[in-house]
Amino acid sequence: MNEPDVPRRRVLVAITGASGAIYGWRLLHVLRGTPDIESHLIVSPPGWTTLRHELDLGPDDLRLLTDHLHDVNDLGAGPASGSFRCHGMVIAPCSMRSLAAVAHGLTDNLITRAADVMLKERRRLVLMSRETPLHLGHLRNMTAVTEMGGIVCPPMPAFYLRPRDIGELVDASIARVLDLLELPHTLSRRWTGLPRTT
Repeated sequence: MNEPDVPRRRVLVAITGASGAIYGWRLLHVLRGTPDIESHLIVSPPGWTTLRHELDLGPDDLRLLTDHLHDVNDLGAGPASGSFRCHGMVIAPCSMRSLAAVAHGLTDNLITRAADVMLKERRRLVLMSRETPLHLGHLRNMTAVTEMGGIVCPPMPAFYLRPRDIGELVDASIARVLDLLELPHTLSRRWTGLPRTT
């Protein structure tokens, strides 16, 4: 049976075990309020650990923010196939383990398989990588993913926007991701240059 036409754009969000679970959580909030978006979520076991530790959130909380919550071990789920039409995928945050798996085509769970699908189908894949400092292996994995067509987008704080709190710092990073996905938002002011002095 053929899949019916999909009127809404699907966006796949993955949360892995790096610190920064708030990025995935906030992205889901924004997608929830974006018209014509169908969100799909995959969380790794370390991702659930980080969500509980950093935000006191569990599966029941995340189910409220997404249209579909997939089991990370379900390699038979829709996102594992190239025929599953998807506008883009964001790994937020992306651990160095997940980055390495994507860089080397190791598709041992639904997150890494879905990321591999995005690359082979030439669809937008954004990795909000979280680690510091970086060793040469991390940098080489980032290069490999970039050469395959993925976008490595570490959440760097934009202090020139003069953020008033952590929420504004997070929103500035999520705004960059939404721009990469070509999705509308009003999360953050756009830079128009320094004010003129007289």
